[in-house]
Amino acid sequence: MSTLAHTMMTAARSADSGLATPGELDRYPYADTPGTDRGPVWDGGDPELGRVGRRTAGSRGRGLHGQLVQQLGQMIVSGDLGADRPLVPEEIGQRFEVSRTVVRESLRVLEAKGLVSARPNVGTRVRPVSDWNLLDPDIIEWRAYGPQRDDQRRELSELRWTIEPLAARLAAGHGRDDVQQRLTDMVEIMGHALGQGDALTFARADNEFHSLLIQVAGNRMLEHLSGIVSAALQVSGGPVTGCERPNETSLAHHARIVDALAAGDGVAAEEAMRQLLTVHPEVERVVPAPRPH
Repeated sequence: MSTLAHTMMTAARSADSGLATPGELDRYPYADTPGTDRGPVWDGGDPELGRVGRRTAGSRGRGLHGQLVQQLGQMIVSGDLGADRPLVPEEIGQRFEVSRTVVRESLRVLEAKGLVSARPNVGTRVRPVSDWNLLDPDIIEWRAYGPQRDDQRRELSELRWTIEPLAARLAAGHGRDDVQQRLTDMVEIMGHALGQGDALTFARADNEFHSLLIQVAGNRMLEHLSGIVSAALQVSGGPVTGCERPNETSLAHHARIVDALAAGDGVAAEEAMRQLLTVHPEVERVVPAPRPH
């Protein structure tokens, strides 16, 4: 399994910060005498997954704990660690050469994400996909770069197509000069980046454009999903929507959205967003085409 680029995600992380209390740490006890056939076989994997401490501190900037969460999360999502055998803390510690505290805290974070569960007399086991917090930005990233990449990107695209037209319509009713100016600035930056062939700057401005639009829609539940849209933009990995195709057409759709918001025209803003997110013929299977009004 290849190592992911740990710095890709910028969306806010949830349920993965803070230290566990002593009581929580005790939920992942170390056995006095490790068994010989209780946990997964760690040999044969990517050699970089061992010796976590020697890897660069690029996993969420949280040192060994963040790196181990990243490694174990990738392995669970990819299927390298399954529910058929328990995860034995002392074996994890030996495999990755980290302390008991690091292992226990990492397992606590993975449990908060729904990936594992720890029960007395059962041990720590991987939970089924139906229990995972699939809206967690970390899990979105891990799925998008693992065996489930096609499903993850399709699901993200479909979710965006559901969320963002509504957000655009609602945002038109919450006119604020500072927000309008910021959206205009993002379109100008995207235009300049397009002319310079600077795809990275274009993508960053595009990301801020869509996140800001959702945040000003006046719906706190939609606002909570802004991180998901941000994640979707960063892991799309292919030409799914107009946002993943930096060109004049994409830029024009963004400008239309800004103009509609300035005019307070929610219908026009929604339609412009639908046009931006419309699938292209070669990827028609990925995202449903907009319904005619």
